[in-house]
Amino acid sequence: MLFNIQPYDRVFIWIGDWPIYWYGVIIATGAALALWLATRESNRLGLKKDLFVDLLVFAIPAAILFARIYYVIFEWDRYAGGPWWKVFAVWEGGIAIHGALIGSVLTAYLFAKYQKVSFWQLADIAAPSLILGQAIGRWGNFMNQEAHGGEVTRQFLENLMIPDFIVNQMYIDGAYYHPTFLYESLWNILVLVFLLYLRRVNPRRGEIFFSYLISYSVGRFFVEGLRTDSLYVPGTEVRVAQLISILIIVVSIIIMTYRRKKGYADKRYNGKKVIS
Repeated sequence: MLFNIQPYDRVFIWIGDWPIYWYGVIIATGAALALWLATRESNRLGLKKDLFVDLLVFAIPAAILFARIYYVIFEWDRYAGGPWWKVFAVWEGGIAIHGALIGSVLTAYLFAKYQKVSFWQLADIAAPSLILGQAIGRWGNFMNQEAHGGEVTRQFLENLMIPDFIVNQMYIDGAYYHPTFLYESLWNILVLVFLLYLRRVNPRRGEIFFSYLISYSVGRFFVEGLRTDSLYVPGTEVRVAQLISILIIVVSIIIMTYRRKKGYADKRYNGKKVIS
């Protein structure tokens, strides 16, 4: 059966000669909802008003910068031949979530030091917001028809019981592809539910954040194995995102164990002391 399938227009709206892309609108929506969630929880815990608004002023530029640097490092052969300004051409694509995460965490750590608040408390509050933003942001990849997996049949996609608008958007240059954006988005929603549950059981401070790192990395490891646009460790067939995911899981478990053993995790999420 032949289908006359037209992809969605990537442009949300034109303002004069300037296009506003769906990708940017979706990312901004995810960031706004993430900020709302973090601010709501921050206020509930009695932290400084607008603390996360102030944090985002620094964290968003840092996240974009580090996401680009991370991507360029592992795709250096593409940029080494010039022109030099292509390194900064983010509008042409090429940012990495792990780079954004590194930039965000470093910024939050410095911000917490400056504001004289607990970094671990900030990280715990932010963790559900981060995964919410990632779950929404993946739909920007959907609009751009990118970050997809290998080729599949239409019947395969229909057997997944997903809506036709997703199936049709996965028709790219004459073939259908795995909607890996959807797999990761759904996994991230499950992680969000898990993290919100953890809040209710009041774990040790820092462990909601580590649970976010571990659970997200588990899903990313498997989804990455299906993608066709992976970054690779130079000279190898090792996918960078899978390697980083394993490292994050291992390091997170080690740090959690060490903090408990040394008594550094002696406060619970809500600030109360741990009762041994």
